[in-house]
Amino acid sequence: MTVQQGSPAPDGTQGVDGVPARPATAAPPSSGRPGPKKNTWRRVLRKDWRLYTFLVLPLAYLLVFRYLPMAGNIIAFRRFRPGGNIFGDEWVGLHYIKMFISDAKFWDVFQNTVILGLLTLLICFPMPIILALLLNEIRVRWFKRLVQTVSYLPHFMSIVIVAGMVFQIFSVQGTVNQLITLVGADRINFMQNADWFRTIYVSSELWQTVGWGTILYLAALTTIDDQLYEAARIDGANRWQQTWHITLVGIRPTMITLLILNIGTFMAVGFEKVLLLYNPLTYPTADVIATYLYRIGIESSNFSYATAIGLFESIIGLTLVLSANAISKRTVGTSLW
Repeated sequence: MTVQQGSPAPDGTQGVDGVPARPATAAPPSSGRPGPKKNTWRRVLRKDWRLYTFLVLPLAYLLVFRYLPMAGNIIAFRRFRPGGNIFGDEWVGLHYIKMFISDAKFWDVFQNTVILGLLTLLICFPMPIILALLLNEIRVRWFKRLVQTVSYLPHFMSIVIVAGMVFQIFSVQGTVNQLITLVGADRINFMQNADWFRTIYVSSELWQTVGWGTILYLAALTTIDDQLYEAARIDGANRWQQTWHITLVGIRPTMITLLILNIGTFMAVGFEKVLLLYNPLTYPTADVIATYLYRIGIESSNFSYATAIGLFESIIGLTLVLSANAISKRTVGTSLW
């Protein structure tokens, strides 16, 4: 049946040019209920205010001890005199920056800082990974727990206690020299010899930090699916191939994150430990930027000069973090942000 122009369609609607008109659809009945409320920050804060109260103390700590002190960096460009204006008395521009750039002593401590930082990064960073992989292969639970406890116990010791133990072990009458005399060799004054300081420092740092880093990697190892190892064994992969292609790939995000954080603190070599272990005889290899700032800023009261050096060190640390994060994001796809 053909519907003519202006004639009604079979369902009662009017057609145009021989084409039936589409039947009109009725609007859905309104339920009368309001739509879901939008979660604004005020509503969320009012609902979970008890949880947000836990952020008060950490935020206050960061504000008081991290952000507010940044205003003091202005004295790197102003002359500060004790008892005067807290932000300096007069503007001197880049005077103090030019001072430490032309200071040969600063570049000596800068070199010591870079060397100690590199040694610490190259030795102390991979050792927790190796220990975690070895512990992951141990099936005797009591022995595994014993090794974990012994390895991470030094992390909870005070730096003063660690330094005291180092002095006792490497002193002239200490354990190491007693072992040396047993083989007929002469005693070595380790703590007064500049050539031995870096070895002692890195060794004590490794002993103190390797256990704590192992805990982080063992936690990351638990997230790897066991079915991946079963599939690899079916394909004929040995233990080394499983470790290289499954285990290391599974903990790679944790490795990259910790590596970026360690690079960020590359220039901030342990001030407390170096201060407790070094002495004027070991300055050629032990004096780092942090201890140099302590002597210049606190003991000599040259606060503006010390602030300029500290600002330079902070800029280097920030540059290293940003560079390491960008390189990691482009190469392996893992980054902090």
